[in-house]
Amino acid sequence: MRGRDEETGEYFSPSRSAQRRAALDVLALGEQLVALSAAQLARLPIPEELLPHIREAQRITAHIAHKRQLAFLAKQMRKLDDAALDAIRDAMRKDGEAARRETALLHRAEALREALLGDEGDAALTELLAAYPQADRQKLRQLMRNAREERAKNKPPRAFRELFRELREVLTQDAVAPDDDAPGDAVEREEEDHG
Repeated sequence: MRGRDEETGEYFSPSRSAQRRAALDVLALGEQLVALSAAQLARLPIPEELLPHIREAQRITAHIAHKRQLAFLAKQMRKLDDAALDAIRDAMRKDGEAARRETALLHRAEALREALLGDEGDAALTELLAAYPQADRQKLRQLMRNAREERAKNKPPRAFRELFRELREVLTQDAVAPDDDAPGDAVEREEEDHG
């Protein structure tokens, strides 16, 4: 029996259905944690007392035993306060967001490399240097020349890969470097002046 407040008519505790949904959410979170690698787990704010249970669930491969260990992991997770579980969920969301950003960055570097090695390579290099003035012009030109020679002579793509790494580095530095003249910053400064 949940019990009801006589004055307000509200229940004292959540319904069994709500408790079951919450327990299933924690179980799903536990399954997601078990699916992660050790490096991914290290980036998450997981309490130390949960790590052995997660490792044990990863180790067990027999279906029923694995399911039982997941249920035990979920039980241990339910003992944590909601803030700890929310912190884990938020970190996992950010990790997913960061992975999407990283993938987009890699695709962009790949497209830039193809543009630099294409027929309009010099024009693409000029555009790249205009957009990213911190890029090393001489190194990029040398890598472009070497990658073209590798293609022409059917050599292993050493410079081709090095060009990709250099482009990724340029794009990463731009993403990390604070941009003082960003449009959002000007708006924020104006708001501070008027505020």
